[in-house]
Amino acid sequence: MTDVHDSPTGWVADHIKHYVETGGEQGHLWRGVPTLLLTTTGRKSGQLRRTALIYGTHGSSYLLVASQGGADTHPAWYLNLTANPEVQVQVGPDQFTARARTATEQEKPELWAAMVAIWPAYDEYQTKTERPIPVVVLDPIS
Repeated sequence: MTDVHDSPTGWVADHIKHYVETGGEQGHLWRGVPTLLLTTTGRKSGQLRRTALIYGTHGSSYLLVASQGGADTHPAWYLNLTANPEVQVQVGPDQFTARARTATEQEKPELWAAMVAIWPAYDEYQTKTERPIPVVVLDPIS
């Protein structure tokens, strides 16, 4: 990947740098939970944008929560993947392309519970905002 723009948030950029430089040996686990690197295509700029996110799994899919700490707006990475659902993912040393989608209303309760089991603060984040916080499903493309 060329010209990837990492998160402008300092500690997230540092996390990404360590993750990339060590092939996922450092950074895959953050505060005891698994993280992956998600690269989306900017919906306005067309530039590649990378961030680090907590993830879970469901079958062969990866799960993300677009919480932004309970902010009233969706995170930029979520808006980007809704505009262009083909994303690049790094989980530890493994890198692959995936197709992203928002979990359906039927899927969300089970997937939300799985993610809250990993990061309990998601429930608290939902109480801070009126927007329904999306759960994102990443399906690897073979």
